[in-house]
Amino acid sequence: MARRNPAPSSLFEVGLEADRRQNSPLAHRLRPRTLAEYVGQEHILGPGRLLRRSIEADKVSSLILYGPPGTGKTTLASVIAQTSQSHFVTINAVLAGIPILRQEIAAADERYQEQRQRTTLFVDEVHRWNKAQQDALLPHVELGTVVFVGATTENPFFEVIKPLVSRSRVFQLRPLTETDIQLLMERALRDKENGFGDLDVRLDPEAMAHLVDVANGDARSALNALELAVVTTPADEKEEIHIDLATAEESIQRRAVLYDKEGDVHYDSISAFIKSLRGSDPDAALYWGSKMIYAGEDPAFLFRRMTILASEDVGLADPQAIAVVESCWSAFERLGLPEGMYPLSQAIIYLATAPKSNSTMGIFEALRTVETEQESEVPTPLKDSNRDDQAFGHGKGYLYPHAFTGHWVRQRYLPVGLEGKVFYEPGQMGYEAKIRTEVLRRREEQLAADPEWKSFGGENVTYSPPDKGRENWLQRAGHAANTSLGQVRDEVFTRLDLKRHDRVLVLNADDGLLLWEACRRTPEGGVWALVSPERMETLQEMSRNLTEMERPQLITGLNQIPGDLEFESFAGMDPCTDPAAQLWCELAAALPAGSMGVCSQKLPRQGQRVFELVPTDDLGELQDLLQAVEEDIWHHNPNPHQNWDKDSLQEVMSASGFEVEIELQMRPERRYLNRKQVMSWFEPTHRLGTELLARGVSVQDVARIARRYDQHLGNKTVPWQQCVAFCRLRRA
Repeated sequence: MARRNPAPSSLFEVGLEADRRQNSPLAHRLRPRTLAEYVGQEHILGPGRLLRRSIEADKVSSLILYGPPGTGKTTLASVIAQTSQSHFVTINAVLAGIPILRQEIAAADERYQEQRQRTTLFVDEVHRWNKAQQDALLPHVELGTVVFVGATTENPFFEVIKPLVSRSRVFQLRPLTETDIQLLMERALRDKENGFGDLDVRLDPEAMAHLVDVANGDARSALNALELAVVTTPADEKEEIHIDLATAEESIQRRAVLYDKEGDVHYDSISAFIKSLRGSDPDAALYWGSKMIYAGEDPAFLFRRMTILASEDVGLADPQAIAVVESCWSAFERLGLPEGMYPLSQAIIYLATAPKSNSTMGIFEALRTVETEQESEVPTPLKDSNRDDQAFGHGKGYLYPHAFTGHWVRQRYLPVGLEGKVFYEPGQMGYEAKIRTEVLRRREEQLAADPEWKSFGGENVTYSPPDKGRENWLQRAGHAANTSLGQVRDEVFTRLDLKRHDRVLVLNADDGLLLWEACRRTPEGGVWALVSPERMETLQEMSRNLTEMERPQLITGLNQIPGDLEFESFAGMDPCTDPAAQLWCELAAALPAGSMGVCSQKLPRQGQRVFELVPTDDLGELQDLLQAVEEDIWHHNPNPHQNWDKDSLQEVMSASGFEVEIELQMRPERRYLNRKQVMSWFEPTHRLGTELLARGVSVQDVARIARRYDQHLGNKTVPWQQCVAFCRLRRA
């Protein structure tokens, strides 16, 4: 029930272990021992990602591996066991209970006290433990007696107690790709020790394709089918084992569909089914419905959900929808399978193609009103007049609709205080479109009805547990020097839409503004930051507040990026001060095709004009001249740090190998201008002063303009418009 990883102590045990391994299934024999042999799960184990760095550095903290069968959860735990210097213990939650757990905890405690060796406890199928069993493990994980590694096919957020999840990182494993499955099968055919490398096996391409396709991302299923085909196919006179398509089809006849009636796939599949119906896509609805039926779902479950949708999402746009679903459901129950698939299909197609309206949800708004409004008395005209109409006048003033033309008369039915409250919003599709005009017209007339009865008197591929200390430090470290910079940072990351396991490259990270935010948003990924040599030591010192595995990798040049590292994303704030800088070409060479990035870049040329800040009505013609001179300075500025605009920026980025979309924003901020700075603009050594004198403005008029500017701007904080380009880039 509990398996440890020490070496066998005798030749007999060595022989027994070898014999057991030789007779075990192919999938077990081929289980990799190192990360280099591990296939798949690039999103969590790719070069530079947190989990890979943790395994390689032997600093694995408590974690939960979650994913469907055959994706390598137990295999990954085995790799950790082979790599780690800690004592590794395996428990299967199906077979082991609290007594076994207590024994292993006691042994781990003793081992640490005597040998200072930590223990990693791998619990396979951890969701099989009940709450009490999981609670028994919790304090030992909390104290660090063991490093917990759990594997589960069920959603850990539902099947594992919250305190245990909160102390673990959750890594989601995905079904293997067809390329991954084929690689494993080819490895099995070549491996002489654990596979079929010592046999002459010829696997036809069509047979390989069938095994890969039907396995549907499950490596164990594919390898089991290959093993069955090899061991049951006799060799010919040349000792060749030929596996053709027919043999492969016999070995694995039914596609492995991942589905659990009480698990995530169940809820995700029904969600996709309902959303396809709501979105009027009959093809997608038939696909998701068929997938659930194929996997063994009870058709009554689909009919029940379609009955709800017939009212919730079709409603009065087609009042017959609910009757059609009910009729098809009844027919299905009488027919059974397989003939019952016809009425099931009819109900799906009918709902998917029906006009849609969610106006029936008005009842929930009415319920909220009842809950929040003060209790309202039924208006006297609407009260029951059969009991006390004489004594209390109940029913007095009520107008009987059938006594009027059209069987309708305008009068109010809502309580006092709720006149005009709207709960039902008629849709504009199907049948409801026909009644919409009449409903709205009558509502308008009712609002204009005589209010006489008032007098009668009275209703949102990973998870990490939150670390408040880490979060607080990252927020403080990344705090903007002013609000405007913080807003630009937030805009960059909003557009970038990082995943928690992404590998991110931060450009121009000297101020740390993007750097620490990237660390916060990618706790299971990795952050590399391009910094200047002058800032390297400071940022390294700041990063010591994070654990070793969480620290960003600081580099001073793009040539320092490891060759096998591929970034999903990159980000920058003012990454260069010259649009023709080599940065973009070097960046394009360092990034894989398809990587996405967002950079913000200030464009002074398209920003604030000083003449707009000063009322210059009394300057007369000089006002227009000032404006012309300033615009000319910006548009013919020889300074490469200031003379670029959106077009020149896009041209350089595109020429470097990026697909670019640029959005300009004028961002308000406050800027302090001292008198010395303002007066210097009008000196002959400054371009503004030089241009004014060159255009015939007298020295006296230049001085008058300078005094006017000093009066309104000198030693003052003024509103300033900064033009920022948000560039969304994709490596072509």
